[in-house]
Amino acid sequence: MRDGLLEIFQQCFHELRPRTPLPEISISFKPFANINNTVRLREGKVLVRLSDLLEGAPDDVIAAIAHILLAKLNRLPIDAARSARYRKYISSQAIAGKTHLVRQIRGRKRLHGPKGFIYDLDVIFEELNQRFFHGLLGRPQMSWSPGRTRRILGHYDPAHNAILISRIFDHLAVPRYALEYVVYHEMLHLKHPVRLRGSRRCIHSREFQAEEKLFPRLTEANAFLKRL
Repeated sequence: MRDGLLEIFQQCFHELRPRTPLPEISISFKPFANINNTVRLREGKVLVRLSDLLEGAPDDVIAAIAHILLAKLNRLPIDAARSARYRKYISSQAIAGKTHLVRQIRGRKRLHGPKGFIYDLDVIFEELNQRFFHGLLGRPQMSWSPGRTRRILGHYDPAHNAILISRIFDHLAVPRYALEYVVYHEMLHLKHPVRLRGSRRCIHSREFQAEEKLFPRLTEANAFLKRL
């Protein structure tokens, strides 16, 4: 559990019920198929389950979530400003994009396979694994996305050990190096898992960024992605 999370919920409980003794609060992040957050009261213990997509959320957003959940639990009015703060965060392009992609992977419980019309993602992975990682990375499930999405070009899902690549790259007009770069980027997520620094998630560590710069045609790949 991230640092300071329990304290945020305890403080919120005191704000809502200042004369009520503080109950035991258990909080955990779960790989839900969407941004779902639940709260239950069992035998005097408050059980909170948060979407793992919110692990890196700022403290003010976590405080807003805590207020919403605990207000619902105690059947109290929900502060409009905190509700708006939470909605604004999950509606941001970054979070909405991740939610959409995670819903495809987790919600449907199936992937669409590595073989496309032009490229085979398993072959791409193995070639990159030998070139850059000495063949030491275990291959996750490789899959093309259902559609040709431009919002999220690639995603590594640690919950299902899967790399999903947008089908927009499975086309003759797409240079192989552009696809390789996207797969390489997601392979770096496999090698460098997300780490917590205080209450913040470190997604692209210094080591991650340093290795990303080792891709030989990085400039060309980024230029092509911008045109997408």
